[in-house]
Amino acid sequence: MRFTWLAFSLAITLHAGSPYETARKLFNATDFEQSLKVLQTIPDKNAAVYELIGRDYFLLGEYKRASEALEKAAQADPDSSEIALWAGRAFGRRAETSSMLTAPGFASRARQYFERAVQLDPRNLDALSDLFEYYLEAPGFLGGGMDKAQATAQQISNIDAGEGHWSQAKIAEKRKEYGSAEAQLRRAIELSPQRVGRFIELAKFLAKQGRYEEAEQSLAQAEKIAPSSPKLIYAKADLYIRNKRNLDVAKSLLIRYLSMNLSPDDPPRSEARKLLKQAQGG
Repeated sequence: MRFTWLAFSLAITLHAGSPYETARKLFNATDFEQSLKVLQTIPDKNAAVYELIGRDYFLLGEYKRASEALEKAAQADPDSSEIALWAGRAFGRRAETSSMLTAPGFASRARQYFERAVQLDPRNLDALSDLFEYYLEAPGFLGGGMDKAQATAQQISNIDAGEGHWSQAKIAEKRKEYGSAEAQLRRAIELSPQRVGRFIELAKFLAKQGRYEEAEQSLAQAEKIAPSSPKLIYAKADLYIRNKRNLDVAKSLLIRYLSMNLSPDDPPRSEARKLLKQAQGG
């Protein structure tokens, strides 16, 4: 029987800690498939195990399996805001990727979980932001609405002023009040000048307005802060491809991105591969 170095390494790691700890380390290293394999060996799965299984599947783009695992996690630990948040995300992606017949049901489940996550922890900014975006984008018959989005934006502002300006920018953009949206985004940057994501959001907004040079300037400012940020490299490539500009540069950026050490908070490699294929005309 062949005993590869990968198997040897895994055996050493398993011996060094519990299977869950091993799976968590693999997850943090974005090796979601191997993390799943380790988690599946655990006979008595608790909420934490099901949650990590769900996150692994989510980041692999298998949203049905993700939602199933995260629902089991929520049943095992109904008081966890974080589990409810991830369950909402999984159902949200199922809604985005399913048929017109099934999408409304999945969207409603997403909203219910986002609302539950906020009820359990009113200061969970990730949950508030996801619920805000749901209210902003979903039609009224699915529980969305501008009034609800505005109220949630105020909750966000009470916790984090910069995030509050970001949410107000989204509302202004939805209303086609583009001057106000830009002002809110720039105010968010003033409050958090070291956050690369703020500059990326502004660049995306400017590109939508056809202001490509200014979008480039915003990304250049972000590069001064974190030149090797995977999020920034991915965002630049995505921006170029969406606007059919600098496609050769976009390809090089994505190839670089795929070779980097990523975290679970970075866009999944699967998404980068899809973008690369798109840039190559596939």
